Amino acid sequence: MKRFTALYAAIDQTTKTSAKVAALAAYFDAAPEADRLWTIALFSGRRPRRAITTTKLRVWAAEQAGIPLWLFEEAYPIVGDLAETIALVLPPPTRGHDRSLTDWIAFLRGLDGAEEETRRAAVLDAWDQMDAAERLVFNKLLTGGFRVGISRKLMTRALAQSTGQDEAELAHRLMGDWTPDTTTFARLIEAPDPEAAQSRPYPFCLAYALEEGPGALGPPEDWLAEWKWDGIRGQLIARGDAHFVWSRGEELMTDRFPEFAGAAEFLPGGTVLDGEIVAWDGAAPLPFNALQKRIGRKTVPKKLLAEAPVILLAYDLLEEGGKDLRALPFARRRARMDALLGALPDAAPIRPSHLIGFDSWDTLAQIRSTARDNRAEGLMLKSAASPYHAGRKKGDWWKWKLDPLTIDAVMIYAQQGSGRRANLFTDFTFAVWSGNDLVPFTKAYSGLTDEEFRKITAWVRRHTLQRFGPVRQVTPEHVFEIAFEGIAPSPRHKSGVALRFPRMKRWRHDKPLAEANTLDDLHEMLRQYG
Repeated sequence: MKRFTALYAAIDQTTKTSAKVAALAAYFDAAPEADRLWTIALFSGRRPRRAITTTKLRVWAAEQAGIPLWLFEEAYPIVGDLAETIALVLPPPTRGHDRSLTDWIAFLRGLDGAEEETRRAAVLDAWDQMDAAERLVFNKLLTGGFRVGISRKLMTRALAQSTGQDEAELAHRLMGDWTPDTTTFARLIEAPDPEAAQSRPYPFCLAYALEEGPGALGPPEDWLAEWKWDGIRGQLIARGDAHFVWSRGEELMTDRFPEFAGAAEFLPGGTVLDGEIVAWDGAAPLPFNALQKRIGRKTVPKKLLAEAPVILLAYDLLEEGGKDLRALPFARRRARMDALLGALPDAAPIRPSHLIGFDSWDTLAQIRSTARDNRAEGLMLKSAASPYHAGRKKGDWWKWKLDPLTIDAVMIYAQQGSGRRANLFTDFTFAVWSGNDLVPFTKAYSGLTDEEFRKITAWVRRHTLQRFGPVRQVTPEHVFEIAFEGIAPSPRHKSGVALRFPRMKRWRHDKPLAEANTLDDLHEMLRQYG
């Protein structure tokens, strides 16, 4: 645990990529295999389940520190991190320990299902064995909020340096439905594992946002274009007699989409397709809201299956006949995919994503302007010569999204942020006019500069009307332009609408309160774009 705490501190205290990779590679060289495996799991999002509520931890920490709970609660938003707040208020330890990371994770998992007093005594005893740095890491594991400033790509690079394995092969090995309970370090990293390989997806190739238009990309004939669909990015795998559906977030979703149950029958064995899972009306994608009703469900009722059937709009062929095609140019992979899908029966829930023909960038810009009419977010541009990279590589894949929808709204509630913005009001609720009343319709917490957040914070403190716990009602005075990607009906909200990815585009100092948009404006946007 001391070695892992030192690693966490080394990564947390630098912004240099090379320093982070070096620290992690050194750790992999020295740590026991079990700790290495758990470190890989933690850094790739496979955290142990939280066994104790944060409310209990706050109460126990305040009692152990000998301070009233209200004082702890006042300190928490100032520090901005619960794990750090607890580590700072606790008294010094009375003894030490020599337990490993793996031992402490087993300890935490053993608390699941225990009586409350047993859990309390165990946690207090653990805190009494650790210094502040170890407590911080332990508390992050305890609260289930373990995050560290290193990407999976950098972790894989460090692992490659330590083991001498190929980085691309390691990236592939780390994908899939594994946990430290189901594998070992040697099996995951070093040994052949045909059983895991059958279900394992490939690391996803990701695109950069195109901000200034495609004019600087070179000749249009070197590029292929398609719609950027608003669905769930996924890989459909047919290997042997089984099929698997994986999300970009490395979540196995096979059971959630029974439409693909026959994939192993209509796709040849050894096929892996990359594409967008969308709700489908028989001719075109349905709005994302229709698909969203199915997200998060372990099982989907028949009624919802009928209302929002899904298909895969495929745009890449990563494996054919068991052969990895990722090194081939995209144009060749795409041609092979089109030939493969062209032979499928009409009933198969897979369609090729339509390639868009264009002879100039101006022509493509005109086509892009019709994206919402085609229920798309914009365009994807892919170099015809590009391989299928693991992660992002600037220059080959670009997403050229439409400008967001916008509406001018009035700030009516404010709440403090967390972390480095714990002293600032950064989370706001916005409203639009309905007659003479302001109706709340969305929240947003990003888009302003630090200087703007400081200015609005000073204003909030002077213009608070009421407090509701951490939330302050403020004088309706300031108008903000809210940008968002989509709008959908929502019976759960008083306004009747829900926005997709809302954020503050700008603070409208030039716009008086009375000129903010209305609820009718929102409903018109819903009719037009929902």
